[in-house]
Amino acid sequence: MMSLYNKTCQECSQLITNRYSTSFSLGIKVFDKRFRTPIYAIYGFVRFADEIVDTFHDFPKAELLQRFREDTYRAIEEGISLNPVLQSFQEVVHAYKIERELIDAFLDSMEMDLFFDRYEDSLYKQYIYGSAEVVGLMCLRVFCEGNNEMYESLKAPARSLGSAFQKINFLRDMKSDFDERGRVYFPGIDFTHFNNEEKLTIEADIKQDFDDAYKGIVRLPKGARFGVYLAYVYYINLFQKIKKATAARVQQERIRVNDRKKIYLLFQSALRNGLNIL
Repeated sequence: MMSLYNKTCQECSQLITNRYSTSFSLGIKVFDKRFRTPIYAIYGFVRFADEIVDTFHDFPKAELLQRFREDTYRAIEEGISLNPVLQSFQEVVHAYKIERELIDAFLDSMEMDLFFDRYEDSLYKQYIYGSAEVVGLMCLRVFCEGNNEMYESLKAPARSLGSAFQKINFLRDMKSDFDERGRVYFPGIDFTHFNNEEKLTIEADIKQDFDDAYKGIVRLPKGARFGVYLAYVYYINLFQKIKKATAARVQQERIRVNDRKKIYLLFQSALRNGLNIL
């Protein structure tokens, strides 16, 4: 009963998404039904790879990541895996023709976290591309459903949105990244001397990414537009909270949008979507 196995694997990826991310879970739930399962599969894949490098401190991370990489490629080549996350992911790779280059770039960026704790300009751009922008491109492959002309026209905004999300994550998680992993992602930034002027420069860069991303969101297929817009709205609100905080506060705590606010933003965004005023 292959269909039962596939459905069970897909449900595993959905469970992972729901457990790890309230924001993305809510966003996915408002996608057209045909998009939900493949996006869950992509999130499950990237989430577990990220867990290897960020969480498994008492285990051989490099070996585990290499094994995960090999198992990923084997699952794609053979069209089957006993790892439910990889089984659901390889289905999506084949169904939507997700390029090997995107998968390689993502896994390479995860590997970078094993060897680098400072990211100067070229490494920073490479890491942002591999860890975030390509995830947006994988999702875009799903949304475009084989329409290459649409995909090519929306690639740049999709990359900008992934970039904005990741840079906000870096600001939000600045304390834990430094305290727990010794990492500072922003080029030229000394965590111990991080100041408001440096923060403003980073925020200007993020705003430009958001501005570029929005131009693509409004052109997404109808069944995907609202879900992506909702994630955009959540992150814009998180960005506004971070902007209001001082550099010192960003160094001391993880700023977040509470669940009640997220529900409010959901209904507000649904209204705007219904009125077609995104």
